[in-house]
Amino acid sequence: MIQVRRAKERGHADHGWLNTYHTFSFSDYYDPRFMGFRSLRVINEDWVQPGYGFPPHPHRDMEIITYVLEGSLEHKDSMGTGSVIRPGEVQKMSAGTGVRHSEFNHSKTEPVHLYQIWILPEKDGIKPMYEQKAIPSAEKQGKLRLVASPAGGNGSGAVKLYQDAALYAAELGKAEQVEHELSDGRYAWIQVARGAVNVNGQDLKAGDGAAVTKESKLQILGSAGASEVLLFDLA
Repeated sequence: MIQVRRAKERGHADHGWLNTYHTFSFSDYYDPRFMGFRSLRVINEDWVQPGYGFPPHPHRDMEIITYVLEGSLEHKDSMGTGSVIRPGEVQKMSAGTGVRHSEFNHSKTEPVHLYQIWILPEKDGIKPMYEQKAIPSAEKQGKLRLVASPAGGNGSGAVKLYQDAALYAAELGKAEQVEHELSDGRYAWIQVARGAVNVNGQDLKAGDGAAVTKESKLQILGSAGASEVLLFDLA
């Protein structure tokens, strides 16, 4: 079964410097029907204007993934980490026992477009950690590239998640297709980052998401010139 969450139905706030869409309840947006899916708690799609961002603020006991689509995002945190995240890179911060961080548009002229994703950890009290990995476009073109998993690097080039969840990314041209098998008792969430795809006969466009239950295989077909999709495989 595939239950679609249309882009236009998401929570939305336009603060001028920040234009943001919330797939699940977040901040001032609350809908008891959309509090997350399995261990997936937050999917926010943000556009941040040049020179603006999120000043230092705290997190704890959350796996936070940042996936930049356009522009660049500057990150600083209380662990002493300072970095810039660009398209083709993925960042993961385990907030664990507590961390403060800030995120600002690194450019003074161009907006930054990103997804920020929160996943509930398998346990509280993890030591705070930071990872950033490059995910070359060629490794996502026409295939599902593992981006995050419990095994982390371990030869895969993925960041480590402290949860039984895996995140894949794929870039698809029109009529390009990828397949993903779901083991018994597994669930999936699909988020279309750009373009349009067809998932097991269901059409999805940029910003659309879909909860997948009781499906053994997913067939994701590109239906636009250039599409990008995120696939979460969840316990």
